[in-house]
Amino acid sequence: MPDVLVAGAGPTGLLTAFELERAGLDVLVLERDARPATQSKALALQPRSVEVLADRGLLAAIERHVVARLPGGHFSGIPIDYADLPTRFPYQLGVEQAHVAAAIEARLRTPVLRSAAVTAVTQDDAGVAVAAGGRVHRAGWLVAADGGRTIVADAADTGLDAQSADVVVGEALLTMQSDRAKKAIVDEAHRILRPGGRYAIHELGLLPDSLPQDTKEAIRRDLAQSIKVNARPMTVQEWTDLLTESGFEIENVDRAPMALLRPARVIADEGIIGTLRILVNLLTRPAARNRVLAMRRTFRTYRDALTAVAIVAVVPQQGQAVTLDVHQAVVVDRRGDGDDH
Repeated sequence: MPDVLVAGAGPTGLLTAFELERAGLDVLVLERDARPATQSKALALQPRSVEVLADRGLLAAIERHVVARLPGGHFSGIPIDYADLPTRFPYQLGVEQAHVAAAIEARLRTPVLRSAAVTAVTQDDAGVAVAAGGRVHRAGWLVAADGGRTIVADAADTGLDAQSADVVVGEALLTMQSDRAKKAIVDEAHRILRPGGRYAIHELGLLPDSLPQDTKEAIRRDLAQSIKVNARPMTVQEWTDLLTESGFEIENVDRAPMALLRPARVIADEGIIGTLRILVNLLTRPAARNRVLAMRRTFRTYRDALTAVAIVAVVPQQGQAVTLDVHQAVVVDRRGDGDDH
């Protein structure tokens, strides 16, 4: 588990990660885009920025892409003569932002995780849980450095206009909420979606639907103790009931075996180098090792009762009746046992 997650692989996020790594922390940068940007939103570095990059040993890799050195500039239209500044670099460097970002990224210890847009964040006493790239990442801290795209809001009260969205996606968000909070978040998703809009959730489920209540509570208790998050998974039927009670129609239900912490899954998610780095951290950090082992024991103990569940629900078109018969939903069971719910 990294010490810090950074959302956004622009120059600000990358330099933040670089500085934190210099301080000895493990950092993972999460980036929405699948590949580094080639277009630049900025085309110059101010003298102080040049100083910082030089002090960090990053300037040499950037200078080969410089196309101009400008002796002056302005602030809100007020001219500035850089010759008057007490700096080793009394000029702007004309260089594309993409080259600056690439130079910083090349010096990071941990590769940027791409195609990993942050979709949800929850915080507890142990740190943060960040849903991104189809999985949940745990860390002590999260730095949001993804520019003006971020909307910080309560999922149960987004402040967005009613019927203003076509698609809402929840990635491992509801599992960590109380029953009341789950209902409030689903109600809010229904409120902001237009008729015909879709709500997709990917959550932790329990099997079978007839699982006794005391077994459910035991699983929830052991999960919360091992992963340090108030995890409250529900059966597939309970998940679909939650959605239909808020006015959604179930369009599709898909489930798959739980693969968290399985070696093949870790390698697929992190790659060989990332997996080796995790192993080194586990070997050198007893507290992290004990926590991961406790999580793995819990997953193995309840492996027959845990499943990943993905549901797509739709807001009915105006005037269309809502059916509560979830047995009409299509269930795709990746285990191949053919059970329907």
